Amino acid sequence: MNLIETHAHIYSSKFDSDRDKVIDDIRKEGIERVYMPNVDVETIDVMLDCEQEYPDLCIPMMGLHPCDVKEDFQKQLYIMEDWLNKRPFAAVGEIGLDLYWDKSFFEQQKDALKIQISWAKEKNLPIVLHCRESMDETIEIIKEEQDGSLKGIFHCFTGTLSQAQEIIELGFLLGIGGVATFKNGGLDQVIPNLKLQHLVLETDSPYLAPVPYRGKRNSPAYLPIIAEKIGDFLTISKEEVAKKTKQNALNLFREFSHEL
Repeated sequence: MNLIETHAHIYSSKFDSDRDKVIDDIRKEGIERVYMPNVDVETIDVMLDCEQEYPDLCIPMMGLHPCDVKEDFQKQLYIMEDWLNKRPFAAVGEIGLDLYWDKSFFEQQKDALKIQISWAKEKNLPIVLHCRESMDETIEIIKEEQDGSLKGIFHCFTGTLSQAQEIIELGFLLGIGGVATFKNGGLDQVIPNLKLQHLVLETDSPYLAPVPYRGKRNSPAYLPIIAEKIGDFLTISKEEVAKKTKQNALNLFREFSHEL
């Protein structure tokens, strides 16, 4: 199988002790690309080091994660905008809203999201959205901002069928990861009612490992497990899932797709 990993923090310190081996495992599983979402200013250098070390595999994005939106968020955004003006990135991400960890900077999160959406529009880049405990709020902002040019992924989608349909109508893809394998993850009620053309695969490594690795460090090498689970839901082969989701991802990240 040839697969595309649309969301993995492979530059995370959790891989520092054995990153070369993890990369070897990823390649052995047929993963052709690993798209890396940025988190904050501190992660930029380690992410770009990862790209330099594995340039045929690891592709960076640029953005400020909502959990890292604090008092100084405008300073961080200034640095990130400068990076976006200096060199290519596959997407503006990981950006969005988070009402799970800390609600105290929610207004600033919304401001940061809208600023970063404006970058994506200006540069014709996709956005990769984090929407933990904030699916409806994120959908509402995308509705307001959608002018026909906005595209991207609702990363780690765990919402309802009606939310999935709203997202699809907005022209966005759903990022499906390890939660699809969880017994009470809820995606067994959603994915069978969707078309493969609206899905991409992700792991969110090192987080959210699929069953049977749940609770352990996640890896893009586990992507075939997610492809197989989606295939089960849609009663198609994992190879078909791999082929179509790869094409979906390459169509979205088209500026970085010419070699595949």
